[in-house]
Amino acid sequence: SPKLAAAKDQDEAALKKNLCVKAAKEHSIPQDLNKVLENKVMETVLGLSHVKLSVVERTCSGDADSEGIVSKSVSSHSDLIPGVYEGGLKIWECTFDLMDYLSEAEIEFTNKTVLDLGCGAGLLGIVALQGEAARVHFQDYNSTVIDEITLPNVVANCIGEGRRMGSGKDRKASKPPSKRHRKAEGSSDVLKKCRFFSGEWSQVSQLLSNSKPCLKYDIILTSETIYNPDYYSALHDTLAQLLDTNGHVYLASKVHYFGVGGGIYLFEKFIEDKNVFRTRMVKTIDQGLQRCIMEIAFKNSC
Repeated sequence: SPKLAAAKDQDEAALKKNLCVKAAKEHSIPQDLNKVLENKVMETVLGLSHVKLSVVERTCSGDADSEGIVSKSVSSHSDLIPGVYEGGLKIWECTFDLMDYLSEAEIEFTNKTVLDLGCGAGLLGIVALQGEAARVHFQDYNSTVIDEITLPNVVANCIGEGRRMGSGKDRKASKPPSKRHRKAEGSSDVLKKCRFFSGEWSQVSQLLSNSKPCLKYDIILTSETIYNPDYYSALHDTLAQLLDTNGHVYLASKVHYFGVGGGIYLFEKFIEDKNVFRTRMVKTIDQGLQRCIMEIAFKNSC
């Protein structure tokens, strides 16, 4: 009957909504940093060390992947499973666009508090660490991504062979790390600047807002996070809650995400309708699928 069909649709919508609300969790940095890099095969891109993702897909299972996202992603041949896995097992191309822009525009990180939102591999946050940010926090939807990819990448770039936390301009001149497991050669003060969080944006925002003192960020970096219009409200509210009064968001995105529906101009219109932020397109990349870098700030900011 129509009533039963409507009830079923409501139940499915509620289930979908609940699936997307993953509780927030802070991940501690193990005292034994060798454990973080244990059995990890490292590669390099633009002078930054990162875990070889294909090896993670082949070897990550059991307790290391309590969410089961690796097996689900591989078996479904999908980079996105809404409410289950949100793409952190891959480095998306707009990440490199934003890295290039941060260098070209000489964005100043010194003594700033930075959030890498939807961090995945954490390369944007690592760039902020290289720029001598005072604090850098990393967030991804999936705890497996934080533990098996983000945290190892940050550790690898802060200690041992990967400890080259000078200016970003020196990255391309640095010696590439070996493609093998590396031992952690002592601790690094850089790691003391870092915190790691997993969970859905609204939950992480609530966790950070309830901390004492309440955390606000001078710079929020985010790449390829506006592919799904269903998430726009949570993302907008998170930015509004966590961005400092005079802070800036740098968002990298494709103009349109085919098959998912999101895109840079749709999100720009969403922001305009909310009337909280002002936006500015600071770079457009025309090679392949058109991509953009957007700067976001509060309307009443300096």
